[in-house]
Amino acid sequence: MLRDFIMTAFFLSGAIVQAQDLPKSVSIIPQPVEIISSSGAFDLRTNTSISFSSKEVLPSAVYLSDYLGRYLGYPLAVKREKVTPKQTIRLINQKNGQISGGYRLEVTPDGITINGNDDAGVFYGVQTLIQLLPIRAGIMPVVPALTVRDYPRFAYRGMHLDVVRHFFPVSFIKQYIDYLALHKMNYFHWHLTDDQGWRIQMKCRPELTEVGSYREGEIEGLYPGVYTPLPYGGYYTHEHVKEIVAYAAERYITVIPEIDIPGHCMAVLATYPQFSTTPDEAKKCALTWGIFNKENNVLAPTPEVFEFLKDVFSEICDLFPASYIHVGGDECAKRWWQASDQTQRFMKEQGLKDEKALQSYFIHYVQQVVNAKGKTLIGWDEILEGGISPDCIVMNWRTTPHAVKAIKTGHRVIMTPSAYTYLNIKESRSQSELAFPGLLPLEKVYKFDVIPDSLTVAEASQVWGGQGCLWTEYVSTPWKAEYCLFPRLSALAENLWSAPECKSWERFVQKMEQQYQRYDLWGARYSEAFFRVQDILRKR
Repeated sequence: MLRDFIMTAFFLSGAIVQAQDLPKSVSIIPQPVEIISSSGAFDLRTNTSISFSSKEVLPSAVYLSDYLGRYLGYPLAVKREKVTPKQTIRLINQKNGQISGGYRLEVTPDGITINGNDDAGVFYGVQTLIQLLPIRAGIMPVVPALTVRDYPRFAYRGMHLDVVRHFFPVSFIKQYIDYLALHKMNYFHWHLTDDQGWRIQMKCRPELTEVGSYREGEIEGLYPGVYTPLPYGGYYTHEHVKEIVAYAAERYITVIPEIDIPGHCMAVLATYPQFSTTPDEAKKCALTWGIFNKENNVLAPTPEVFEFLKDVFSEICDLFPASYIHVGGDECAKRWWQASDQTQRFMKEQGLKDEKALQSYFIHYVQQVVNAKGKTLIGWDEILEGGISPDCIVMNWRTTPHAVKAIKTGHRVIMTPSAYTYLNIKESRSQSELAFPGLLPLEKVYKFDVIPDSLTVAEASQVWGGQGCLWTEYVSTPWKAEYCLFPRLSALAENLWSAPECKSWERFVQKMEQQYQRYDLWGARYSEAFFRVQDILRKR
């Protein structure tokens, strides 16, 4: 938060100048801290090369060359050169200890230089350079001379994907990660387990995917819909996970896995009915959507269950290099604990006053496993209800008061309130596709205040950042996922990267004219509802 305060003072002093005479082709999302226009331009030619200062910067150089080749038809040679000639794009990691992700991009008629504060900063500078390139293939790139100085507002800029309700192939997961990279996002929250399926191989418990990764059918129409027998399933192997994690790391994106407990566990109970508070009843993966109060989906507090949790989370920690593991912890149907004599005896033996305290008992247990592996636990904001350790990070999906409560009790918070960041909600009332009830237009995403007004400066520093979510009850294909993402991912990205003083809804609308052309260049599907917004603004 101190960084935000200093930056705000810098703006008010007039030290940061936003050039008014920039070429129309300069349309950068998210909006940088500073852009200064110069005279002239740099012409990329077939003999232009990309030079890198160290092996750590090489992935960014290769990424840029691949982008130029894939989308524009101009792959450039990548070289490590001690003396950099003209007609070169230079990528340099300054390692200056300043804000992580910050960079300086300078374009002159003789060449282009990206100086990153660190390796991530170099990569984000490459993303900005990409947005200065043509938006159609086959055009010789001419980049206007300018200087961009930039750094992110928040350290955590994330996007979530639910692969449980509907499963997506590895190829699309990579494409999804590429979309995040193109928007300078740096965390991918991978929702891997829920009532409808278990989507990740567990070598310690192979039955989870043999049984729990498949459900018997689907529903058609909005919940409760019409049931259709249609066996559905799929899961990711360890090799898939390693491939995706490595792919994301090359784009400076951290993959955070989510294993949802102690509720949302119907896939676990389909595999191990004995882990339930009603062990004698047959179980199966959920066939529809929603919060299941009528069907048992909670884990029983038994020695066998806690041993299971230790096995699973230990393997997850070993498989994912990220420092963070998401434990879920939301929407736990406590009525099943209330009705269980065994559970009530356990609570009495452990001195737990109510079912909220029992939920916290589960969270504390898993936290010990995660901490022993050197990881930090993240959970949805319900984990606060029975009390949690100070080092747990709260992902706030409900209303602002829940976030404020977490912050005032000393927790770091990731802001992802459903009313502003759930991209599975319709963007426009005119959209006929199935979606969650409600409306989330582009402007609402853009104008969402990540930091609640009621916080002090010290409290605001506890806001680690924000995240968008894409739940897939009604998102069954990659094209529908892209349709939900765009254009709102662009608005979310600017909201999480750019300081409030850098943002302008009117300017963002103008920039989106080119951004839609970039979507076309990438081959991404998108909602056209925003075109109507543009028409309205033009008529004002």
